[in-house]
Amino acid sequence: MKITFFEVVENDVETIKDNFPEAQIVEEKLSLDNVEKFQDSEIICIFIYSKIDKQILDKLPNLKLVITRSAGFDHIDIKECEKRGNKFCNVPDYGSHVIAEHVFALMLSSLRNVVKGEERTNALDFDWYGLRGVSLKNKVLGIVGMGKIGSHVARIASLGFQMKVIAFDLHPNEELAKKYNFEYVSFDELLEQSDIITLHCPLNCHTEHMINRETIAKMKDGVSIINTSRGGILNTEDVLDAVKSGRISHLALDVLEDEQNIEENKEIMTYPNIIITPHIAFYSDDSVKKMYSESFRMINEFLEENK
Repeated sequence: MKITFFEVVENDVETIKDNFPEAQIVEEKLSLDNVEKFQDSEIICIFIYSKIDKQILDKLPNLKLVITRSAGFDHIDIKECEKRGNKFCNVPDYGSHVIAEHVFALMLSSLRNVVKGEERTNALDFDWYGLRGVSLKNKVLGIVGMGKIGSHVARIASLGFQMKVIAFDLHPNEELAKKYNFEYVSFDELLEQSDIITLHCPLNCHTEHMINRETIAKMKDGVSIINTSRGGILNTEDVLDAVKSGRISHLALDVLEDEQNIEENKEIMTYPNIIITPHIAFYSDDSVKKMYSESFRMINEFLEENK
């Protein structure tokens, strides 16, 4: 079968060739601009920036299997795939602990003024004045979404940093709460009680712009927000206004609403006191290795079934 991998960085080309020597390997995302070049593809393996919708699927008449090397799949129209008989797979857990670790990298960098301090010493100024940070011990951490990533965040926060952890999830797991020493609360209670809020829910019609002017108004003055989930969970304009007013004291992001349009995000990316990393929470040696090994496994299983 004709297999095409999209959004592949140079470091991973050899890994793919070792497993599928005949596969097409493409650095760019799959889009309407290039899809016709790959219309003979029967299996496509994509990442988060290749949007698979009706228009794209119309141009791939031979397609049988879509794999995304990610846990999230809001970039894929699953119903449209099913309608055409195309199978779909994702990699539900390629490194939840890796993303949880990055949450604390962002949290500590922001609350302990790591970036400002580094900028100061780069300028040969070794002065701590004005860089007083916020400690994590005994602070209330609110976790929205207690899946695999949220669970790891709860474990690290509660058992490691000795924070008080509260969580909101549509499907509470009391056994997990007992194991990692946290408490489930309603969404409004989480907004009202948290010193720091970290987001770990999927992006869908229910969660889009979940953090907006109205929900921010329910939060503590000076709340800190961390987002490593999906950019669209935040209303960028409302969040930026809250940072400017001081309602949000610290904002640390690994995701943006429209990551392919820098102009759209220019103000939030350049605004002081906001820390942003370029969607790298997932990006570690362990996680990349697993996302490819799981994708290879699913491809091989499909090929075996369709001999």
